[in-house]
Amino acid sequence: MFIPWERSWPITFLACLFLACSLLCGKASAAPSITLSKKSGPPTSEILVSGRGFKANVVVNIYFDTKNERLVVTDGNGAFDPVRIHAPRSARPGEHRVTAADKSERARKPFLVQTNWRQSRFSPDHAGLNPYENVLSPKTASSLDLQWTYVTGLYVQGSPAFANGVVYIGSDDGNLYALSSRTGAKLWSFPLGGYIWSAPAVSDGVVYVGSISGPLYALDAETGTQLWSYAAGDIFGPSPEVVDGIVYVGMGGGSDDTAIYALNARTGSLLWKYAVGTLDFSSATFANGMLFNGLYDGSIRALDASTGAELWRYQTGGEVDSSPAVSDGVVYVGSDDNNVYALNANTGAFLWSYTTGSHVVSSPAVAEHIVYVGSYDNKLYALNANTGALLWSYTTGNQISTSSPAVANGVVYFGSDDDNLYALNADTGAKLWSYTTRSSVQTSSPAVVNGMVYVGSNDGSVYAFGLSRSAAQSSELLPKQAAAIEGPHTR
Repeated sequence: MFIPWERSWPITFLACLFLACSLLCGKASAAPSITLSKKSGPPTSEILVSGRGFKANVVVNIYFDTKNERLVVTDGNGAFDPVRIHAPRSARPGEHRVTAADKSERARKPFLVQTNWRQSRFSPDHAGLNPYENVLSPKTASSLDLQWTYVTGLYVQGSPAFANGVVYIGSDDGNLYALSSRTGAKLWSFPLGGYIWSAPAVSDGVVYVGSISGPLYALDAETGTQLWSYAAGDIFGPSPEVVDGIVYVGMGGGSDDTAIYALNARTGSLLWKYAVGTLDFSSATFANGMLFNGLYDGSIRALDASTGAELWRYQTGGEVDSSPAVSDGVVYVGSDDNNVYALNANTGAFLWSYTTGSHVVSSPAVAEHIVYVGSYDNKLYALNANTGALLWSYTTGNQISTSSPAVANGVVYFGSDDDNLYALNADTGAKLWSYTTRSSVQTSSPAVVNGMVYVGSNDGSVYAFGLSRSAAQSSELLPKQAAAIEGPHTR
């Protein structure tokens, strides 16, 4: 039926008015929201929080769980620009909440507190220190209990890496395994075709790994799909190091053609190589734009990380299989001449040495001005980092060969050829806990992260340890859960 314009305009006007009101009311009633600059990170992580949809010109409090971190004032549009907060040092692994709340409204986003052990010795300086651990401590480590094992086809001499809930570790059966950190279930495996004695490195969703029979591989961390490979000979022992988009690794088929390579982490293209003229069992250590390597000819060499140019070298009296650790401008490294050395990182100048009873192949760990290192004389040593003076030693039932100590929250963890994994008080050397596997923990070095300890054994298994059920259920050990901010903030 035709309706003249004079009669239809009130209907049209009312419809438009209704639509406008609906839009305005929808805008006015839109729930407030916040955006976080990151979804996860370790304790102390910096988080930028921005918000919108609040009332104009009101005070908004920013909480991490129940702790009030910041106070902001919204602009005329009910928004606020990014403000900086930090995940508390005490925030336990698991999901927490970031909340923005005014007197009548609130918005929340989850934040996962999680620390990653992405590569050999935790950090590029190879200090073997996880500074974020807040579950395991000298008070709780005695309650460690086996959580799961995964059996591979041969010795597990590789060391684990951990990233985003996945444990990556190689086996002498020629496979790299990706395992669920919670259950130990296999997520995927990739055949490298040879013994894997090194630790993989995980960076930006890519796993880098090699074996003694083939090239360096770059694999998709989620699926295990090969992205690229670089062939330059065997990788006898060095673990790849990934820093600022560059992979550093020692490769070669023998003493004459062995070199340290720098590769583009995204494409695998060669950036530079440094021929060493000897075998390389040590992993490259990165600190302050320099690389440090120990070599089979007994030398420790420092290279410019951007060009591969040699900066200095220091000669020890034996083979250097130990990977250097760098802390506070000092390089710490062991040698088969039975000594632990401390050298000036900038010049290579000798600072001190400490003589153990046998070869030092284990890589040092450094924490709180103490150097921890194992020796073939069956002992783990704690030395003053400034002077080399002995603070304490702990004797195991067999040699401590390549398994290197890891330090986290006042506890030092290491394996021994006596088949045991140990946890000692880092200050006193007192034994807190040990676990006996079915063979030696000879080469695999433990990774300690998020209240868990991961390690391999020559019995062919990967082990995961965490707090026993009774300890985890105690109120003292449970992470503080994110409590709701209720009361006047409830919408």
